[in-house]
Amino acid sequence: MQLGMVGLGRMGANMTRRLMRGGHQLVVSDLSPEAVKQLVGEGATASSSLEDLVGKLTPPRAAWVMVPAGGPTENTVQALLQRMQEGDTIIDGGNSYFKDDVRRSLICKAKGVHYVDVGTSGGVWGLERGYCMMIGGPKEAVTRLDPIFKTLAPGRGDIPLTPGREKMGGTAEDGYIHCGPSGSGHFVKMVHNGIEYGMMQAYAEGFDIFKNATSKDLPEDIRYDLNLADIAEVWRRGSVVSSWLLDLTAIALVESPNLSEYSGFVQDSGEGRWTIQAAIDEAVPAEVLTAALYTRFRSRQEHTFAEKILSAMRKKFGGHVEPKSQTKTA
Repeated sequence: MQLGMVGLGRMGANMTRRLMRGGHQLVVSDLSPEAVKQLVGEGATASSSLEDLVGKLTPPRAAWVMVPAGGPTENTVQALLQRMQEGDTIIDGGNSYFKDDVRRSLICKAKGVHYVDVGTSGGVWGLERGYCMMIGGPKEAVTRLDPIFKTLAPGRGDIPLTPGREKMGGTAEDGYIHCGPSGSGHFVKMVHNGIEYGMMQAYAEGFDIFKNATSKDLPEDIRYDLNLADIAEVWRRGSVVSSWLLDLTAIALVESPNLSEYSGFVQDSGEGRWTIQAAIDEAVPAEVLTAALYTRFRSRQEHTFAEKILSAMRKKFGGHVEPKSQTKTA
């Protein structure tokens, strides 16, 4: 299947590669000529502008937007819409706010263009592992794009089927689902990221307790000099708290037991805030997720080992690099 890919950053480039490996034809666009050149060398078709990209796609066209949320996504979607025709599809695969999706979908619908929002999880590991996708939008468009989603998704692999799902059907076991109408894909991904904040914070606090088990404030007979890398490793094997985030923590602790290259400055990318706002709108208590978000705010003022664990996990799963240290001024 033919697809346009706009944005060749960490995820966009690797998604392009995975799709080409699966036999799809990609027309690519990016602000960086070097990024385009790299993918063209691997089999993609170059485009010099969004107009050129749309012109090289065969109707009904499909263009996947993989640029930063907010202004860049808004501008790209609007620019594509001006150049697309009835029956074409614009896919937002970034981390947009779900209410923006609803608004954009109505604008696109007025022109006969489908708008599909795809919450995409997989980070820098997605090229090999595949991408978990939560999809919102009109069924007609989502069904037509199924070959794209199927190629990007992890597939069933060796994960056993959940008991009771034998006759349920669907694509969840393959690693992607059509959640519902426009906005629902990014809504599910938003809460996914909010949960991720809470899970990461729980690991970070636990390892911080281990790190400080040698505190001189403790009686000498209950001070423990623990091997954190070994603890992370043993928990990966049979423990109920095992997870991919723990796998990444284990890697980080082997590479650097004290995480000395991390300051503990932890960014938030927006979805955590939106998750808490959704909880407020629905009057749903979300104490853990809220506390995890606030801890990220605090991390920008003072840094503990817990924040270093968070920074390490974010770098391992998403390639997120800490900003250079900022000195606060009065």
